[in-house]
Amino acid sequence: MAFPGLVTVTLNAAIDHSLDCPGFRPDTVNRVVKHWLNPGGKGINVAAFLADWVQPVTATGFLGRDNPQVFEALFQAKGIEDRCRRVAGETRVNLKVLDQPNGQVTDINLPGLKIGEEEWTALKQDIEALAATGCWFVLAGSLPSGAPETAYAELVALLKDKGCFVALDASGPPMRLGVAQAPDLIKPNIHELEELLGRSLPRRADVLAAARELVSRGIGRVVVSLGADGALLVEQDRALHAQPPPTEVVSTVGAGDAMLSGVLAAMARGEGLEDCARRGTAFAVGTLTRQGPVLPPGDEIERIMSRVGLEEPG
Repeated sequence: MAFPGLVTVTLNAAIDHSLDCPGFRPDTVNRVVKHWLNPGGKGINVAAFLADWVQPVTATGFLGRDNPQVFEALFQAKGIEDRCRRVAGETRVNLKVLDQPNGQVTDINLPGLKIGEEEWTALKQDIEALAATGCWFVLAGSLPSGAPETAYAELVALLKDKGCFVALDASGPPMRLGVAQAPDLIKPNIHELEELLGRSLPRRADVLAAARELVSRGIGRVVVSLGADGALLVEQDRALHAQPPPTEVVSTVGAGDAMLSGVLAAMARGEGLEDCARRGTAFAVGTLTRQGPVLPPGDEIERIMSRVGLEEPG
């Protein structure tokens, strides 16, 4: 069966404004040697990563009317269909002050959009219309001010009712409520998994047991990112631990989103759990070697895939 296309839903998009400022210190004058803008938000990152590997890709969610240009440029460059709803105000800006010689990053996050009931209802109608195409959906990231805590639960229920594949990557109460509606795939990191289940998971065996518990509740596949230790992929009858090759890390921005994108790219190609594990890990590792949420060329991704170690945990 042909891949029907993918829609990412980003409710709280962001513009990442990175400032390269060696030796940054508070309470004094600092000089920036260069700076750059990246359109961001987890769903936006997933759309950008996947657009080079599968088509069609559509982005929806909320953008501020006052500063959508950086997103519009990305969508045009990547061939992503723009179905984002513009609302009053500015999409939030996250300042990242990078002191690369000392390996330090200081985040300064500005306030973002405020969503009313009317905007939320309109977006749900947009998503319901997109669901009629049978596309896969990725719901990812935090919620903007004014959005209901039940946002992801509402969307998972709506999309599952339409027969769509749904992946969810979020945190806190919105994630917990969304998971209760049994999406097809979730991608927490260890801290988000601990938060989701309300207990500490100090050992890999504890993480494995937690992922299997979620699968038993109706989640089709659980992908747990383990940082430098790779990822754990768990489904009904099988689990795999993917171990990345040694990597010189330039930036961790977007690595988790890249992992999710790699898993989805493999699934869209009809590949099995092993290739999902290898491709997801390769996407994440490739992003770690770049400044910002950017993938290396396809041949480099394939080389990284060949160096990913796989084992079946006990």
